Amino acid sequence: MRAAESLRRRIVVAFVSFSIILSLFIAAIAAVAIEGIEVHLVDNRLAEAARWASPRQAAGLPTDMPAGLRFHRGGDIPQSLRGLPTGVSEVDIDGVGLHVLTGTDANGPYIVVDHESDYEKVELVVYSMFAAVLLGIMLFAAVLGRFLARRIVNPITELATAVAKGSNTLPLTGRGDELGILARALEAHTTELRAFLDRERFFTGDVSHELRSPLTVIMGAAEILMTQADSDAVRAPAERIYRAAHEAAECVTVLLLLARAPELGRLPPVQVDAIAAREAERYRPLVANRPIALRYQDGPAFSIQAPAELCAAAIGNLVRNACQYTERGEVLVQIQQGQVVVEDTGPGLPDAVRETLRQPGGTPAAVPSKGSAGTGLGLSLVRRICEYLGATLTYEDRAGGGSRFTIGFPSDFTRS
Repeated sequence: MRAAESLRRRIVVAFVSFSIILSLFIAAIAAVAIEGIEVHLVDNRLAEAARWASPRQAAGLPTDMPAGLRFHRGGDIPQSLRGLPTGVSEVDIDGVGLHVLTGTDANGPYIVVDHESDYEKVELVVYSMFAAVLLGIMLFAAVLGRFLARRIVNPITELATAVAKGSNTLPLTGRGDELGILARALEAHTTELRAFLDRERFFTGDVSHELRSPLTVIMGAAEILMTQADSDAVRAPAERIYRAAHEAAECVTVLLLLARAPELGRLPPVQVDAIAAREAERYRPLVANRPIALRYQDGPAFSIQAPAELCAAAIGNLVRNACQYTERGEVLVQIQQGQVVVEDTGPGLPDAVRETLRQPGGTPAAVPSKGSAGTGLGLSLVRRICEYLGATLTYEDRAGGGSRFTIGFPSDFTRS
């Protein structure tokens, strides 16, 4: 999982973002309050001093001001403080910060200078304290966010791990909060799915076992007919019966293997190229006495860990369909790097079957038609086998007309 998609990170970011917004709001209120206090403490102080000193100075009385305050009028105004706008101004003279009130009355312009105001220092201390407090709030929010994220995410991760491992019992089911509700819902759904899959596996296995006996009887009877038949009128139907029963028996074997789902990593490797050559040779009688050439083109040999019956069924279904539904031309079975390609010169697949092949997990529709278009049911079985083996089944139009099916085996196949 990328860091940006982590729920834990999102919770921490949410807490920190909230703390930043709250800190900015508090800082704005503090700045307004500090400026208001400055007006009250400094500006009002200078205004009071001006109201007291101005009439006394006009009357020729002494204007002894409190410590730090000076009153100047007319020519007594220092050159560096002349020309200031009316009102209170902050002036920096030789590195010394001054608050200067400039005004005019009936006796002319005047200024009141605050030389020893400590408000700037107080203001700096207050702002520094606010900055430290706000930084502390953000750090506390980050720590709190990480703590709560662990409290929230760790149980979810534990639950997801248990579900991924297929545990029979899930954690958190005893909790009374939302996580407990989620855990109980997942446990119920998982139990339902497991029961459904078990029923499907048992049903497939039972049906496969039940079909084996009658198919064996049919093949045995067909063999007897083939050996004792005195004419082609009896031998030919007996051979067709035997081939059909044999193919049905192989299909039963494939379904039984898929139902049992053996672990591929524990199986011995099988030569895929050898299986493809054998399947091509096996279905050569289907094109005998027909204007069709069945060719096998060898390539890089490779093997995979899988049941040989499943590999043979996947490749054989494609070869058999191509041979059965191609009216003229050729069927090519080709080995490439980690791939088996089956091409034919039939009319190709109809749009309905193509669309279901593009959909993940879709079952190809069995569309009655001529040529390779009639391979819906076989493609369904091939696709299921490929999904189990971790292989891919792709279809494309063959150059010049026809179909091109490619089974791409996993990249960790063994080169021979």
